[in-house]
Amino acid sequence: MNASEQATNLELASKIATVVNLFKFEFPDAKSDLKPWKDDPETRELIDPDSIDIGFHFPGISKSWRSRSILIQIRFYQDPINQSRRAIGLEVAGFDHRGEAWRLSTVENWSFVGMAEPSPQVGDKLKQICRHILEVFNQASD
Repeated sequence: MNASEQATNLELASKIATVVNLFKFEFPDAKSDLKPWKDDPETRELIDPDSIDIGFHFPGISKSWRSRSILIQIRFYQDPINQSRRAIGLEVAGFDHRGEAWRLSTVENWSFVGMAEPSPQVGDKLKQICRHILEVFNQASD
């Protein structure tokens, strides 16, 4: 679900802003997009209400990213017994003019798959950002 729609309280809005800042600190040329999904009936049927989705766009094709746009989907699980909600993983995808160029999932082995993968330096930075994002969303609230 679009990050802009998930920012329903100050805590979530602050955590979303932290994610944007983490990414832009490492990649200052990227422009954040808190509404990466179109608001139409077909798209609404596909949206996962248990995710926070943030897009990042580069001014052109980034040779180190091997893409022009990045979609980060932070996946959550709501425990029905104790009602706790926590981030269980991230799905990150890079897109170019042909569509999806690569994908990274933190749920299994943290490996890139696709037609063109980001450079090793960018891949390492992205994995570090993913670790930080999981920490941000899973830290205990005061």
